[in-house]
Amino acid sequence: MSSTELPETRTADAPPATRPSRTARIADGEELRSVALPGLTLAVRSRPGDRPGLPPALYVHGLGGSSQNWSGLMPLLADLVDGAAVDLPGFGDSPPPDDSNYSVTGHARAIIRLLDAEGRGPVHLFGNSMGGAVATRVAAVRPDLVRTLTLVSPALPELRPQRSAWPTVLLAVPGVAGLLANLTKDWTAEHRVRGVLSLCYGDPRRVTEEGLREAVEEMERRLELPYFWDAMARSSRGIVDAYTLGGQHGLWRQAERVLAPTLLVYGGRDRLVSYRMARKAAAAFRGSRLLTLPDAGHVAMMEYPRAVAAAVRELITDAGSEAAAEGGS
Repeated sequence: MSSTELPETRTADAPPATRPSRTARIADGEELRSVALPGLTLAVRSRPGDRPGLPPALYVHGLGGSSQNWSGLMPLLADLVDGAAVDLPGFGDSPPPDDSNYSVTGHARAIIRLLDAEGRGPVHLFGNSMGGAVATRVAAVRPDLVRTLTLVSPALPELRPQRSAWPTVLLAVPGVAGLLANLTKDWTAEHRVRGVLSLCYGDPRRVTEEGLREAVEEMERRLELPYFWDAMARSSRGIVDAYTLGGQHGLWRQAERVLAPTLLVYGGRDRLVSYRMARKAAAAFRGSRLLTLPDAGHVAMMEYPRAVAAAVRELITDAGSEAAAEGGS
């Protein structure tokens, strides 16, 4: 274990690791596979590159999301990278971890174990929201695994979280998840999805009817899982806990330690991660570049995939050119 990584923590009384009765939707050109590791099974959604030999990329979703959140961006970069998006433990098609560790460090450890087991590193690493915090920790403690880092609205500590982000904080309070489950038991999957879209998109009207239908089907599938609320609550608690850590384990301190060329993407209409954090993040990640999208919400890679892809393309191309120049000097 790296000296900069937190010691492992365990949580008791978790529901059994039941696998989903229905698998998630697989888009054309994607492959869904399962990777079994000791105490952990991860679902990985692959989007093979257009030709052999392309460098690998790994995409990490946020709280309540899944690998499907990257299905719009991955094909736009398939000529540049060999892509794979992971379902974090307890989300998407991945069952809960045996140790019930949903902390940011626990999720980061899962990513590291996946990369080490498959020998895919170093990768072009992507993270959104909670996945951005996870990716930051991975890049800080295992720089050998990361070529470039792209963070879309990363969940880094804010002194004054936006009011619309407080439900995520409240979900971390013990007992609140069960209360919410009871209070919303009569809500339809479509009602829930529309609520999520209004929170995460700058303009929910950008979602097509087909996209809405697919999101509703995925919500119906997730609500069947006995660990749905538990995974949400424990991961929310993990984010809150990560926000309170100081010293070398603090996320801002780890951001300063990242060596990989970094792209930061922030949306002007983000209701979960404040747009004002963009300047602080750009200062923390050394030599980083910043893409601001005034009309985007919390999931810019879903709402404006082409704009994000163009910025990523510049990052990867420039990083490759610099690496080649250094190698030739």
